[in-house]
Amino acid sequence: MSLFIDTLKGKRSAETPIWLMRQAGRYLPEYRALRENNSMLQMVQTPELACEVTLQPLRRFPLDAGIIFADILTPLIGMGVNLEFKKGEGPVIDNPIRSVADVSRLRVPKPEENVQYTLDAIKLVVKELNGKTPLIGFSGAPFTLSSYLIEGQSPGDSDLRHTKGLMVSNPEAWHELQEKLVTLSVEYLVAQVEAGCESLQIFDSWLGYVGPREYDRFVEPYLVKIIEQVKARVNVPVVFFATSVSSLFPRLGKLPADAFGVDWRISLPDAAKLIGRPVPLQGNLDPQLLSASWEYVERSARAILEEAATVPAHVFNLGHGVLQYTPVENVQRLIEFVKGYRR
Repeated sequence: MSLFIDTLKGKRSAETPIWLMRQAGRYLPEYRALRENNSMLQMVQTPELACEVTLQPLRRFPLDAGIIFADILTPLIGMGVNLEFKKGEGPVIDNPIRSVADVSRLRVPKPEENVQYTLDAIKLVVKELNGKTPLIGFSGAPFTLSSYLIEGQSPGDSDLRHTKGLMVSNPEAWHELQEKLVTLSVEYLVAQVEAGCESLQIFDSWLGYVGPREYDRFVEPYLVKIIEQVKARVNVPVVFFATSVSSLFPRLGKLPADAFGVDWRISLPDAAKLIGRPVPLQGNLDPQLLSASWEYVERSARAILEEAATVPAHVFNLGHGVLQYTPVENVQRLIEFVKGYRR
């Protein structure tokens, strides 16, 4: 067993495991070199390229886990969604979901039909890692996937106007869509474990836009279904991660997840109190601060590690993904600092 997996299972040790969301990405020169001649979709959909990108940060840094290079939106393509990653705009869906008829036309393909390229990439990475480092698989949560499907673009550009409109004015369409996304996500997550992943993370990036009453009615039932169904079929730790959800933590704490990711907007001890049960936490350095002077990064990382002494178990991470202008040397020094820190 690895330090990372043991920690997600609630075991404390003197050393803190570390991995970083978006640890494979545009801050690395070797990633940018690959990206020059390949689109985002080409890189995700070519197993050899996805494998190479996944391994890039693991070759550079002594990280405790890798995460497969993919995107939460690519499983939607097989549903009949026209997805494109446009330069300067991010993901764009030119046939967004806005009605019951739109929802009804969505297929729910098997992972082998839909995302075999990611499953093949996982197998390649696992072979290369040869048991030395565990690999994380992931999916988007139904609410966040719905937000992209309905808005047709990055949801933050619209404040989820169409998403919330469909959710509250057409609950029949909403619930049908959620059921389809639950099925899609469960099968995808299970297939990633069967291909070799040793833990899973569910990303709910836009959940912070939802109020508590809407969460209870329109979101929670489907998160519970996904986690329960996955855990009934595969025996790996499941981490739930969302941003800007401090006010929802007492509700999120009831989810059957094994651990929770925490963003930088709340301290780890405060998050632990709100979650209300003794589970491992992952986080939570502000990714913007990773571009500050090393003295400030070190001070911030030390404070997080000291705070983490009061929570059941802790995986060091950022509160979101590594940003593209982050100095590589800061990433290197952060990882070395965390790996060298002892409680």
